[in-house]
Amino acid sequence: MNLDFSPEQVEFRERVRDWLHDNVPAEKRPPDGAEGRAFDLAWQQTLYRGGWAGINWPKEYGGQGLDTFQQLIFLMEYSRCGAPGDHYRFNGLNLAGPTIIACGDEAQKATYLPPILKGEVIWCQGFSEPGAGSDLASLKTRAVIEGDEMIVTGSKIWTSWARFADWQQLLVRTDPDAPRHQGITWVINRMDNPGMDIRPIRDMAGGTDLHEVFYDQVRIPLQNVVGGLNNGWKVSMAQLSFERGTAFMPSQIETQNTIEALIELAKTRRLEDGRYAIEDDHIAYQLATLRAEIRSLLAMTLLGISRNERLAMPGPEGSMLKLFQSELYKRITALALDILGPDRTALDELAGRWPRAFLGSFANTLGGGTSEVMRNIIGERCLGLPR
Repeated sequence: MNLDFSPEQVEFRERVRDWLHDNVPAEKRPPDGAEGRAFDLAWQQTLYRGGWAGINWPKEYGGQGLDTFQQLIFLMEYSRCGAPGDHYRFNGLNLAGPTIIACGDEAQKATYLPPILKGEVIWCQGFSEPGAGSDLASLKTRAVIEGDEMIVTGSKIWTSWARFADWQQLLVRTDPDAPRHQGITWVINRMDNPGMDIRPIRDMAGGTDLHEVFYDQVRIPLQNVVGGLNNGWKVSMAQLSFERGTAFMPSQIETQNTIEALIELAKTRRLEDGRYAIEDDHIAYQLATLRAEIRSLLAMTLLGISRNERLAMPGPEGSMLKLFQSELYKRITALALDILGPDRTALDELAGRWPRAFLGSFANTLGGGTSEVMRNIIGERCLGLPR
């Protein structure tokens, strides 16, 4: 496999670099909330006007129709210049949109895809429940069909950005007598539907991005069902393949920048003996190992992209990338706290990001499927091991 970029790809990179240089906002993104939502939508509108929205979405649905290697180049330059992260835009761009493209009907594509790219709406995901997180097939939120509507009752948990979302991709059980992986339906729900109660959950890093969502006789039109009634497991597996494949590409790229930032931190922080952290042989060895692992992650990403170019949607191999990146990020942030040492009362701008990053790293090994689930998928679907 040739890992060098072609002359055309190099020219594309220069165009991306020039546009980002001229358009990336100078102001820092506000904290999550109404201001964060407004900032994210405004930035998406800028991307849309500039012709950079939906890099790998098909042109017929408003995207740029570029290949995954061009998407990678765009993300590398995007991360290099410190452009705003996906934040509230993540679900619509990387999960709901690609799933509707793959499994929705033409009316759904025409209705829901353009507002995502134009920066008009925010999406969230209603999958996990108190008793159905890693074991998603155990979900109990129920929908009863009545005429041309379904009536939903139940609850979801760990729903990111629910208070600020307009739409939700929601999994419900429409046939309680069917086997566990059948009788489930993937449906589009308005977040201002009557009968909904949304409650924020404060996480250990102090954030309130996560929510509990309760549904009390919530009515949803059957025309919002994607992929057909009782076919939601197949649709959700398509969505999760995007989440564990191409959707985590920005995180994989950002992790490369994170280790370089950690090396800079090690050059400026002194240990108790007065030496800079980078001068400690053990710390230097760990930094070198992490940087080598980052190179391995990049090689795995390129291999995954090459594979995805030949497939309609990412395969189970994306679980390897998701597992490796999330566990690697946890090791990077843990080493950062070791470098900072016990006195973290006066954190400068360079050091202040790391405690929160460490706490947030635990969520990376849970969201999109726990590390244990990822290992099971790799063993069963990639290696052919018995259950």
